[in-house]
Amino acid sequence: MTAEWQDKTREVRQGEELDAAWLERFLKEKLPELSGPLVVEQFPGGHSNLTYLLRVGEREMVLRRPPFGAKNIKAGHDMEREFRILSHLMPVFPRVPRPLVFCPEDGSPLGAPFYVMERVRGVILRGRPPKGLSLGESDYRRLSESFVDNLVALHAVDLQASGLASLGKPEGYLGRQVQGWTERYQKSKTDDLPEMEEVATWLAANLPPDTGAGATFIHNDYKYDNLVLDPDDLSRIRAVLDWEMATVADPLSDLGMALAYWIEPNDPEELRSLGIGLTSQPGNLSREELVARYEEKSGRQVHHLSFYFVLALFKVAVIAQQIYARFKRGYTKDERFAGLIFAVAVLGRLAAKAIESGGVKPPASL
Repeated sequence: MTAEWQDKTREVRQGEELDAAWLERFLKEKLPELSGPLVVEQFPGGHSNLTYLLRVGEREMVLRRPPFGAKNIKAGHDMEREFRILSHLMPVFPRVPRPLVFCPEDGSPLGAPFYVMERVRGVILRGRPPKGLSLGESDYRRLSESFVDNLVALHAVDLQASGLASLGKPEGYLGRQVQGWTERYQKSKTDDLPEMEEVATWLAANLPPDTGAGATFIHNDYKYDNLVLDPDDLSRIRAVLDWEMATVADPLSDLGMALAYWIEPNDPEELRSLGIGLTSQPGNLSREELVARYEEKSGRQVHHLSFYFVLALFKVAVIAQQIYARFKRGYTKDERFAGLIFAVAVLGRLAAKAIESGGVKPPASL
């Protein structure tokens, strides 16, 4: 595989260093087959948990730990739970990295719990294709179709056989989501954004029936840049990454999250400028086509689509708000986070427009 197409690493950011000497001893105790000195680099992408490349000889592994300053934000930073999810998924949904070892906080001099998994080599599509990689309309069409089909396959995982059934509480999930994300927004709020307040109020008043029936295992952050693709066939998904928000719940909430990250060519410039991904390139399914394919492949009817779309937009906006608040309060020096309040405002306005329109078509303006 062309090395240029892989995710690039860099030196570890100041203030986010690991104790490499301790980590090398720990890894070689847990994985005695390792041989050679440990080299630690950091993946600069991502906006939540910190991700490092560990190289020992020819062996490549990935370490994940919570971000600094996130001790009061429990959701999305439970490393033990994420490690357990990967361990249960691997036998029944093999498109995940193989988990290797977990270390709890009380055994870690890194200041936080962490886990290590095998690195899955491949192409990850972020804001722009990797240098030298050209994708045409047919490539994006096949990729976007595989994107939906892979989500359907995840939602078909046998909860009992996989041991995943205990990892969620499906009944009342939507109500807890609305309440929980509203509380997270209020705790991390830094600016006055009326649309965010309006959207939270609307969500609480428009909850669909929420009995827990039909629950599946869901990823909860499903998007192009959480997929590792085969460089010889970009429609073939080698692995799905970032399982920190996965749970057992309403599968339509997972579809809603995918739609929230799905930017179309006719979306307003403010939304396209966020650089969320490459779904706006010619050939990709539209949001409506994505929903139709999901219905066809899963045999599941999509009701209350507007609610799930608005809830997902609100959640993405709150995630951005939490990260921005950490930056503003000095817990991270990552300059990428300085402009995230703009994303919060844009996503809040899009959610308000979606409430007005009752659908997922691109609005004329924000």
